[in-house]
Amino acid sequence: MLANVNTTDIAGAIRLGCRTMCSVFNADDDDVPFFGSQVWPEAFLSFSTSASEAHVPGRHLNALLNAEDVLGLNLDQGCIDRHARAAFLSYSGDLPLPLNRDRIDGPLVHFYPHHVREGFHALYALARFRRSAPAIELAERSIRAIQELWHPHKGWDRDRIESRFEFHSTTFIIGLARAIGPLVKLHRHTGCAGALDLAIELAAKATDEFFLPSGAYDRETFGAHTHSTTCVMSSLAQLADLTRNASLMQRVRAFYDNGLNDIRDQLGWVIESSDDDRDPDRGEVNNTGDIVETALLLGQWGYPQYYEDAERILRCHMLPSQLRDLSFIREPDNPRNEDGKRDVANRHLGAFGFPAPYGHKAIDAQRISFNMDIVGGAVASLCEVYRQAVDTTPTGHYVNLHFDHETEAIDVESPYTHSHMRVRAKRPGPLFVRLPSWVEMDAVSLDGLDDSPRLHDGYLVLSQPPINRWITIQFNLTERDIILSHRTRDIKVRLRGDSVAAMSNFGAELTFFPALEEQ
Repeated sequence: MLANVNTTDIAGAIRLGCRTMCSVFNADDDDVPFFGSQVWPEAFLSFSTSASEAHVPGRHLNALLNAEDVLGLNLDQGCIDRHARAAFLSYSGDLPLPLNRDRIDGPLVHFYPHHVREGFHALYALARFRRSAPAIELAERSIRAIQELWHPHKGWDRDRIESRFEFHSTTFIIGLARAIGPLVKLHRHTGCAGALDLAIELAAKATDEFFLPSGAYDRETFGAHTHSTTCVMSSLAQLADLTRNASLMQRVRAFYDNGLNDIRDQLGWVIESSDDDRDPDRGEVNNTGDIVETALLLGQWGYPQYYEDAERILRCHMLPSQLRDLSFIREPDNPRNEDGKRDVANRHLGAFGFPAPYGHKAIDAQRISFNMDIVGGAVASLCEVYRQAVDTTPTGHYVNLHFDHETEAIDVESPYTHSHMRVRAKRPGPLFVRLPSWVEMDAVSLDGLDDSPRLHDGYLVLSQPPINRWITIQFNLTERDIILSHRTRDIKVRLRGDSVAAMSNFGAELTFFPALEEQ
């Protein structure tokens, strides 16, 4: 059975994910969003003592309000308000930190430094896109509290925190380092006091002790929760971009090219946990989105090969993994009329979760889950893809990714959805079209040009493209075979361009692609 996947429509995936994020409120918990979810063998949504109010609202507000901005969506304001109310609930304890209850209707008793990132994402999104004065004021109070309660060498003031809450200790990477990214966004878009100072302090510790010049990944120091590693990598790239820090960006690039390969494969799948005893085919799409966001920034910094990596990841793993086929999900018995067991399949439509490279269900999986925070992480990353796939700068028009796309300045028709790639400039300016590394220049033909283009740094460069006239760029989507070397198996893949034509699936169910016939 093949899942009903779509690997070509970025905007459609964003819209569907937004639908999901507006369907996750628990009517039995004053509409605080669910965190836990499962669709097989039993389907349900569930409250989490570690993540519901402190984690999910931040992921979802960041994604929803970015989607509203990038696509011009008309979102349900009630959805935004419910997520915002849950986020402010998590900050309503004795300290301005994101906290969790131990039960529905219970007090805020748990502090996980892991969630500081998500708390700041909620406040950033409300401050930037809703101009929320309470969100800005709370973010500034939270930053001051962290600067009082945390020291780069001594760590957290556990005595002060544990006098009020149960403190859940982690490695620095799994904990506070994750907050660098939203702190950068807070500074860039709101000028939030202290955000840049704290981001720089956290980044200094991250690069002094973890993201070293060698680019190596050390599971024992980083911690096995791989999404924390990838989101800190992405965060450091955002800070490097904000501060124009070339040495920091090179540190990010060193890790991307080296240590990241210990936990990812060529298609951007990342193991959920790097512990030795974890399911070797269980991934997490949050991680994949972080890689894509980092690749986009490296591409902007003059390394177009990372755009190619982003395109392959999007077409071969991230977009196919969005849940669109609900036919295998059985609605659970619900004698007590619990909201977590009501309309479960439909509320999961558009979710992202923990896929294998070949499908929703890893071969040895005992369950299939789509924890609701992950849809927020994935959609936020897709928003960055939509912003950067085609870009117009003072230098010219750039086609960085080969998806169908239209802006006020340029139209692009993808070679994956049309017989050939076509580009139309609607405003004057040089046109730069990225060519993948697997395309031979002498095999490219163009139609609709008066002058011959040049090839520069991986881009076809048209210095004076005609205005409002389609240019056809013809090249074959080359087929080639690769092998994904996972812990317990090799997965054979036939690529067509930067998409999957077929993949070994070992007889698994709910697969994304046609089975690769063994030769």
